[in-house]
Amino acid sequence: MARATTLTIDLDAIAHNYQIAKARAPAQQALAVVKANAYGHGAIDVARKLEPDVPGFAVACIEEAVELRDAGVRKPILLLEGFFTADELDYICRHNIWTAVHNDFQLDAITSANLAEPVNVWLKLNTGMNRLGFSPDAYRLAYQKLKDHPQVSGITLMSHLTSADNLTSIETRRQVERFNSVYRDCPTPRSIANSAGTMKHPTALQDWQRPGIILYGSSPFTGKDEIQARLKPAMTLTSEVIAVHELQPGEAIGYNGTWVCERPTRIGTVAMGYADGYPRQAKNGTPVLVNGQRTQLIGRVSMDMLTVDLTGLDAGLGSAVELWGKNLLANEVAPWCDTISYTLFTGITRRVHRKLKCCEGH
Repeated sequence: MARATTLTIDLDAIAHNYQIAKARAPAQQALAVVKANAYGHGAIDVARKLEPDVPGFAVACIEEAVELRDAGVRKPILLLEGFFTADELDYICRHNIWTAVHNDFQLDAITSANLAEPVNVWLKLNTGMNRLGFSPDAYRLAYQKLKDHPQVSGITLMSHLTSADNLTSIETRRQVERFNSVYRDCPTPRSIANSAGTMKHPTALQDWQRPGIILYGSSPFTGKDEIQARLKPAMTLTSEVIAVHELQPGEAIGYNGTWVCERPTRIGTVAMGYADGYPRQAKNGTPVLVNGQRTQLIGRVSMDMLTVDLTGLDAGLGSAVELWGKNLLANEVAPWCDTISYTLFTGITRRVHRKLKCCEGH
């Protein structure tokens, strides 16, 4: 291997985190959300690891489901956005794919199709997110249309929480109330809890939970919390120092000189840039670990490199650098980049070497 940029994925950590989520409602079911290439962790590897322990998976679209089926994953797969064209229904019904239905087009396509097998529908109610889903009145009509239809093998009442990560907001309580009011007229299995709902909102713990970000070891809540303390980070992004320079006060670093040295400064150039997926918008002061020692980003992130402060550190050419992972949480790095851990995880590009940590069990 040449360039040292490496993404290490710990599948055992993901299995551990799934059990943390499942334990919140052990008598109920929990789909493993593996959309967006399992939040950048590798959907096929993650699905193969979890398949013996999960009742099914959730992805965004049929392309993601096909990838898993082609890799031999057999558990049910839910399409969270449903299908986009009616011709997808043939694959859906033949490959045990469950589909969200959130608009009249999807509703009409199912009821007018001639399918080899009936499909399992997750009928989506808009409880306040205002992206997808039927209004309560329209939902009741759609439910009646599907309830006894021969093309439908089952219906799950589904919605999505807007603010479950904000524990001061009353919106989650309102959404669950809207959700339950429709359930009284349309009694089916229910699913509304995302990661934050699963971990912090007992009233959202219905028949099916849909944990996502927590599977990958990142809490959906800001700051240090007891959830993060129980999770195991599954992604570690590393590189190494490829050059060292001694600068004097007044000398600037990088494009447009966004960092000017105020004292004699020893800088390390790291083989990591925005073409690898490290955010260009990362600010001066973003935490970095070099040889396990905490330091900071100084100067602007460029396409292939970034620079860190090595002053006073036991570090030099070839020193190991952790950008986020086991020892430096993505949730700590993300605010320095005006983003969240989700975008850090999903933004890693293909030129970064990927490595699976040796795992036990499955």
